[in-house]
Amino acid sequence: MKMSVLLRAAPVLIGALLMASAPMAGPAAPVQSAAPPVLPGYWQYTTSAVGQRDTETKCVRPSEINRFFGGLSTRHYRCTYPTREVGNGNARFEGSCVSRSGRQVRVRLNGTYQPEQFSFNGGASIRAAGIWSPYIPATITARRLAAQCPANAEYF
Repeated sequence: MKMSVLLRAAPVLIGALLMASAPMAGPAAPVQSAAPPVLPGYWQYTTSAVGQRDTETKCVRPSEINRFFGGLSTRHYRCTYPTREVGNGNARFEGSCVSRSGRQVRVRLNGTYQPEQFSFNGGASIRAAGIWSPYIPATITARRLAAQCPANAEYF
């Protein structure tokens, strides 16, 4: 696969990898504090990679907080994070993902969080034709808009 094709697909892939939509797969270190790192409620998050930016809003239930904040897998990619450090307002995730078709991606993210916001910087490296691409820079920022979700909110 040519690098130009990878770069065109990168924003969608990285955005999907950066925001969770399925539970984390595989072993990972537990969150270091008893309280969840962020609060449930109505959240807005923005992913940005390779000049493309995407913003979404979702309602996150208390039972979905760990998946929302630290799962970092998608419906299309099964990810494992041997490195998952969350505590004292800082978080770092490093791992790998595999798609159903066998496409491999390495992911690195780190940043800060508070109960009502978080910001991660990092990137993803895509394996194509047996070669790993350089890490493609990406960011995700999120903020809690409200404790209660609007009636028409989409759930996470």
